[in-house]
Amino acid sequence: MIIDHIADIRSVMSPSIDALEVPLTSVGRTLDDTDRQILAFLQRDARMANAEIARRLGMAPSAIYDRIRKLEERHIIDGYEARVNAKSVGLGLTAFIFVRGEDGVGDTKTGTLLAKIPETLEVHHVAGEDCYLVKVRVADTDSLGKLLRERIGAIKTVRSTRTTIVLGTLKETYKLPVGVDGDVDARR
Repeated sequence: MIIDHIADIRSVMSPSIDALEVPLTSVGRTLDDTDRQILAFLQRDARMANAEIARRLGMAPSAIYDRIRKLEERHIIDGYEARVNAKSVGLGLTAFIFVRGEDGVGDTKTGTLLAKIPETLEVHHVAGEDCYLVKVRVADTDSLGKLLRERIGAIKTVRSTRTTIVLGTLKETYKLPVGVDGDVDARR
């Protein structure tokens, strides 16, 4: 089944999936619709000028600047970075590695060491048989084997690993569903 529209997506999701009904942030202040629209625009194009966002929302550029600054101060916007095509820089293989460590309850020493490995993109402390789920990008299977043996295997608290190699990626994004219905470009 191919889903083409937001309405189609909502029709296959349970009503409880929308956690955005409670718009409080970690600092207790709510995000209003304007903040959410600004976030949606910046997630789509972080280089979009304040004046362009202001034009699309019918506001003054100075008001948009102030709102973005406040979103940054509240750490709702954590930063800006370029998305680099991994294959174009020779890192065409993605793998997920389940790591079981010897850490005690609440100790994340192994995870901290895993996070220091340059090929590591994400480290998640997880519930279940394993302790961590690690996402890595490397050139090829030889590089993955070397990473597992020489970098991850060298961490004394790593007891075992299980690796899953990605054959293809259907979706990979850092865009969060900030509660703006539909496509923000449709509001031009």
